[in-house]
This record gives sequence, C-alpha cells and structure tokens, in this order.
Amino acid sequence: MMTMRPHGSVSVLETALLVLLAAFQQCVWAHTDTLLPPEISQHNGTLYGVCKVRPSSSLPDGLPKIYGQVLLKQDHPQGKLQVLLGFSGFPAEGPPQPRAVHIHQYGDLSRGCDSTGGHYNPYGVSHPEHPGDFGNFAPQQGKIGALIESGATLFGGLSVFGRAVVIHEMVDDLGRGGDAGSLLHGNAGRRLACCVIGTAPSNRWDVQHKRYTRQLRRS
Repeated sequence: MMTMRPHGSVSVLETALLVLLAAFQQCVWAHTDTLLPPEISQHNGTLYGVCKVRPSSSLPDGLPKIYGQVLLKQDHPQGKLQVLLGFSGFPAEGPPQPRAVHIHQYGDLSRGCDSTGGHYNPYGVSHPEHPGDFGNFAPQQGKIGALIESGATLFGGLSVFGRAVVIHEMVDDLGRGGDAGSLLHGNAGRRLACCVIGTAPSNRWDVQHKRYTRQLRRS
C-alpha cells in the first residue's frame, strides 16, 4: 500500500538536496570572480589576448611613430603568461636605444596613451615588481621582436583584459634611479604608443609564434 504524505511536507532526501543546492549557490556567489570565460572551452583551457599598437594621439613632433602588436597566451590560471611583442618604427640608424614596455591600469585612449593611468599595480608594490613590468627591449633595424613570460594574468579578477600596453620613449631604470619616479614607473619617459588588450582567437598566436620561431632559427 502506498503511503500518502501530507500536502506540503518534504522528505529527508528532498531536504538534503535543497541544502546542497543552497550551499552550491553560495559557493558560486562567493567565487564569482573565478568563473571562467566561455573562450576557455573553445580553446581547450587556454586564453589568448591581442593588443594592436598605434602611436599615441598626443605624441609630440619628432618622436618615432610606433606600430605593431602584443599577443598573449596563458594555458591555465596558475600558468605563466606568455607575451609576444612585435613593434616597428624605431630609428634604424645609430646605436639602438632600449625602450620600456609596461601594462598600464586603464584601457582609456581618450587622450592618447596619456589617459591610460599609471602602471597596473594590483598588489600595491613598488616598481619593478608590478605584474605588467615587461622590461626593456632594444630595437634591431628599427624593430622589436621578443617572447617573454610575465607575472600578469588573463584569468580571474586580476585579469589584464581591458588594460593598456604602453611603449615608452626611454629605458626603464628598474627601480634603481634613487627617486620616487623610479619606484613608480622607472623614469621611462613619454609614452610613444599603446593599445588595449582584448580577447583573441588562437590562430593569431599560432601564426605569429611560428613566424617568430623561424626568425630565431635564421639569426
């Protein structure tokens, strides 16, 4: 004989399921910033970024006009961010002058590269310990090509998507300049060019990485 439950009563199993569901929802709400973007499934767990570099609209006359791109790849949240730099437009004559490259806080180009704010510094530390302090790069025949690893990330609440990459006029003193500016921005001078980091398909990275690898073998 089937036992009838009073209307509105809940079984022990149903109660347990409701408790588990509530706990799951609280866990998701508490870790919203760790939820992964949809591109994760499209790229087998890897995120890609791209940043199209153009000269600053507020660039004074007489400074080089730099063009190029920055490509980014990170295989998982704990993995190292790989960054592929490719710039052109530097003076081809004379001794090469190293140029500093950093990630800046804002993806705001309303006043050229001057409106991108200071270095992206989510941990409140001194330069050159900011996660987007890429360092100095010396042009060869007017171009810069480099593959580096960075402490920045494409994942989670500290993701650099939507932030800017800035190429500077001068060399970064790496915090050794002995003044306040050295610990803020490395006294790297004016901002020649910049771009805003956005999501990208995998083929952009694949093509440029193969090209960079071939060039290394030739040199």
